[in-house]
Amino acid sequence: MTVNEAVPRGEGVPFTPRPVKAGADDPVEVRMTVNGTPTALSLPARVTLADALRDHLGLTGTHVGCEHGVCGMCTVLVDGEAARACLLFAVQLDGADIVTVEGLGRPDALHPLQESFGRHHALQCGFCTPGFLMSSYDLLTNQPDVTEEELPEELSGVICRCTGYRNILTAVDETRRAHPEGVPAPGNCGRTALVGRAGQGADASDGPDETENAASSGTRDIVLPGGDPTIAVRITTGIDLPEDRVWGVLDDIHLLARCLPGAELTDDYGHGHYAGRARVSVGPVKLTFNGVAQILEHDRAAGRLRAIARGQDTGGAQTQADITLTTEATETGTAMHADAKVYLTGRIAQFGRALAGDVSRRMFEQFADAVTEAAASGQAPSGPVKAPSALSLVFAPLLDRVKRLLRRGGRRRRGGREKER
Repeated sequence: MTVNEAVPRGEGVPFTPRPVKAGADDPVEVRMTVNGTPTALSLPARVTLADALRDHLGLTGTHVGCEHGVCGMCTVLVDGEAARACLLFAVQLDGADIVTVEGLGRPDALHPLQESFGRHHALQCGFCTPGFLMSSYDLLTNQPDVTEEELPEELSGVICRCTGYRNILTAVDETRRAHPEGVPAPGNCGRTALVGRAGQGADASDGPDETENAASSGTRDIVLPGGDPTIAVRITTGIDLPEDRVWGVLDDIHLLARCLPGAELTDDYGHGHYAGRARVSVGPVKLTFNGVAQILEHDRAAGRLRAIARGQDTGGAQTQADITLTTEATETGTAMHADAKVYLTGRIAQFGRALAGDVSRRMFEQFADAVTEAAASGQAPSGPVKAPSALSLVFAPLLDRVKRLLRRGGRRRRGGREKER
């Protein structure tokens, strides 16, 4: 197999490929910029751009359909032009600039095309949506004067298996009318960590400033998406200890992190910014999230601690959360309230709101138990706090019901004895 290797080029020198022979399974080093992030990968010559993006860089927004260049699902931008990622070998693109649907907009600042697609429900199952978004962007950038009548033919290179073309055309036409001079450039292209599945990927790297870049990403303020969260959870737990004992745990972020089920604090960037990882397992689905957290409020006098966090697993699942802990003194000790707004995307969101809500609720209950243990002993829980298992999620509602029935029965018996007296 013959692949193209980039010849080093200087300022203003055009890209000139140099043919190099390599076997289909021979690793070839390829460097390209993906969504503004320089990346270096060592890939077999047979790996397509689509597989490199999905499996080696974790960018699963590029969908793979027919793998023959017909359906258009895998459309991305290569050096500013729309291209089928399934028809290109990654090693052909040494030195190229790639933009995928992840680079088009951010959750808190969607691209106009994304906003229009959402407004007109131009997505249905969503499988063709990345291809239509990138193809539409290419069309409106290079042909801003395209007419409404020409849109069906111009967008015919992407197939919608839900036959939702009418809404798609309406969304693209609305964006065309709103931006007659051409749509804005992609709004989510910048240096970030790109990691593939099961250790296949490579962190973005192109120079000695990578360590500094990683640290700076940890101290960047987290922006949560707008709109309603996927799930909202409120848990109240009674702790038979004075409030100041509970805050002995809440004041120590490292100790507090040890109380989070499946969580581990990996770095302290200072100024209330932290890095960590969390593991969640529901049946056969096992997810490991790497992410960052930021303490927004830490007021012992007011009994309030608020943090926001963002994490992503190597398969593309993302979770973001806004968590507030409040405490108040009671006759028997302390009442601790945990309020959480959780935003889920990717395969973790496919669990459904009910299951995701149960997982989150059980995790907060385990967290409260661990805080109680740490407050009583003054040290971290004796063993790691494990995330809830599938079995516990099945039987927990039954156990809760039994407890409620026992409490209700106890109240009735006490009431009966009082009547007898």
